[in-house]
Amino acid sequence: MFGKLWKTIKIFLIIAIVLICLPHSILPHSTSNVGKDDFESYLRLNESEKRLPEYRDDNEALKLKLMQLDNINISRKKYKADPVKLDILASRVANKMSREAGEKDFTGHWNTSGEKPYHRYAFAGGYDHVSENAFGSWSSDNYDKSSSNISSMMKSGHDKFMSERAPNDGHKQTIIDKPHNYVGIGYYLDGKQFRYYEEFIDRYLEFENIPSSLKVGEAGSITVKTRGENFLYFMVIYYEKFTEPMTSEQIKRKGGYDDYTNEEYKSIAAWDLSRYRNGTLYQIPLKFSKEGLYYIQIYCDKNEIKSGSLNTKGKSPVSGIVIKVN
Repeated sequence: MFGKLWKTIKIFLIIAIVLICLPHSILPHSTSNVGKDDFESYLRLNESEKRLPEYRDDNEALKLKLMQLDNINISRKKYKADPVKLDILASRVANKMSREAGEKDFTGHWNTSGEKPYHRYAFAGGYDHVSENAFGSWSSDNYDKSSSNISSMMKSGHDKFMSERAPNDGHKQTIIDKPHNYVGIGYYLDGKQFRYYEEFIDRYLEFENIPSSLKVGEAGSITVKTRGENFLYFMVIYYEKFTEPMTSEQIKRKGGYDDYTNEEYKSIAAWDLSRYRNGTLYQIPLKFSKEGLYYIQIYCDKNEIKSGSLNTKGKSPVSGIVIKVN
């Protein structure tokens, strides 16, 4: 009896030792918490998105990004922030920026056209608010371009953001900011260059009839739908001159970016915005007095404010509209 028991124990010990010694790649493992149905849904979204087609992810890149999405959501969960979903357009915007940064040897929040993150996302057709993280690395030898290495390097970039300590923890705070509900993920790896960008999105409104450009003095409007979940609280429009080209060296010397400009063109309070409301839809008239770019940030509240004072402290903008005026 004891002999049979000991023989059984030895068999289990041998199996355990073999499993421990097997190469990790042979063992079955989970590549992502995203299920098959979810992956198929992202594939359909990727196929249906027609903007920036030259920066479209293939199926393997999409799988890698969904694995990275798990890492991002693990980080957010640690700080009691809800998970974000992968945004296809923002991912293509991130791909475009990653490629330019890698090919032109810089890492930063401006591209060589002088555009900030909110410019690039808006010019690609996005209307929501965006917050960007940027990471770059270089090597004296050519990087391994395997999927496993790309995945590892994206995770390393994200982990570096999360290792930041206050007060120099801007990237970390961007990741764990609770209002974010989507993220775009982009990377570029070629030769000795690797770039990785995260584009966090705050999407709480629906937009229609947003003009990409207007003429000076031309009457226009934007249509905003709240889905019945909130009311428009405050809208501020910032003015800036048209962007100007920048060199890679100029971009390298810059640090973080301001999500606004020094010139406020116009602001509209909740009680004035309510004049443009019909049910859950707002149609807000616009007219601009000089050439340049106008960056529109909208804030929301669960209640419709009829009077009193307004304070956007602690609130996050939920739009990132940019209109060119010529």
